[in-house]
Amino acid sequence: MENYQTTYMGELRTQITHDRNNQRITTDAPVDNKGQGEYFSPTDMVSSALCSCIFTIMGIKARENGFTIDGASATTTKVMRNDPRRIAEIRIEYDFTGHDLNQEQKDLLRELVHASPVPRSLHPDIKQDVKLKFKA
Repeated sequence: MENYQTTYMGELRTQITHDRNNQRITTDAPVDNKGQGEYFSPTDMVSSALCSCIFTIMGIKARENGFTIDGASATTTKVMRNDPRRIAEIRIEYDFTGHDLNQEQKDLLRELVHASPVPRSLHPDIKQDVKLKFKA
């Protein structure tokens, strides 16, 4: 179990400190919700956590299977909805075009898209549109 301490800093910002390693993250409300948008918003963090979690599981499985995805990248897009304000959709496109992956490795990466903790933890109403791009 991990613990985090969160302090409300004022001006719609929080600072989160990880108890074990003392790493800190500052959040800010987005511009479209009365913030300054100078830091990740909490909903940005949820969306980017989805991407990072999937990447982490892919990295673990790639290492276990003798290949690497080092240097791969992804673009994450968060779509918000109002009434009530919430994340409606998270779109992620992973780019593996810089890697020479065989069909078995590509299939393994595709299988992992919904097999990590964050995708399994998000509410089913949040659409998860995840695409993987490979070298032709």
